[in-house]
Amino acid sequence: MNIKPRKRFGQHWLKSQIALENIITAAHLKREDRVLEIGPGTGILTERLLPLVDRVLAVEIDRELCEFLRNKFANFPNFLLVEGDFLAQDLSSLLIENTSFLEYNKVVANIPYYITSPIIEKLLGTISKPSPKQLESIVLLIQKEVAERLVAKPGNKNYGALTLKVKYLADCEIVCKVPAKAFYPPPKVDSVVVKITPRKIDNPPRNPSFLERIIIMGFAGRRKMLRNNLKALVSPEFLAEILADFNINPQARAEDLDLPDWIALANALWDNRVELERSGFRD
Repeated sequence: MNIKPRKRFGQHWLKSQIALENIITAAHLKREDRVLEIGPGTGILTERLLPLVDRVLAVEIDRELCEFLRNKFANFPNFLLVEGDFLAQDLSSLLIENTSFLEYNKVVANIPYYITSPIIEKLLGTISKPSPKQLESIVLLIQKEVAERLVAKPGNKNYGALTLKVKYLADCEIVCKVPAKAFYPPPKVDSVVVKITPRKIDNPPRNPSFLERIIIMGFAGRRKMLRNNLKALVSPEFLAEILADFNINPQARAEDLDLPDWIALANALWDNRVELERSGFRD
């Protein structure tokens, strides 16, 4: 190919057939599926996807690779390539003449590790603004450390704001590990395949934006107790009373609360906005 991986794009090209098979298996692909692939690279995963699904929409930022991919898959009418940065793209405005490719129901990709969180947020949305597009599943090859944050349980050192933001919108599981030797060039970190399954929000808080706000505030200082991290919002004494009402240790840290605890706390605080306003809170 005479094309070298570019560091500025975080390119590590997958070459392992075992890893590819695990990705395909995790995606549970059906003939009618329409797949979005972010960062197809040399097209090794694309090549496996095309015969299995109805359509593949690929977004690639590297101009040289785009030229290579267009030539490689020129004879596949179910392949469409968009050149550009996925995070900066408004695909709906670009695909006016190919709107059927916008109807993707699954995402399958080996993404650049340095933009994993922004990509997940663009696909899922946020607590305050969930994505209107309900995907069936998202299968990604990502850095092991990020995956461990996605699936972490309360009390674990990896448990944090990212865990809760994703858990609010989807279920997440680690499928398998992928060794560094499975890539060219080998990354300096371990990798895993992760499956994210978006789901309906069964028990939304009364104010999702407020929930998002207190989660961010709560994890601002991991070593501090929650009542100290939220003291700019509510007095420690009042917060301790609310935590006690839910049988939560008044000395709890943010990492000790599971998602239902956070929703209950957000609702209780929201219902006592008079107390919040005394601390200078403004909606």
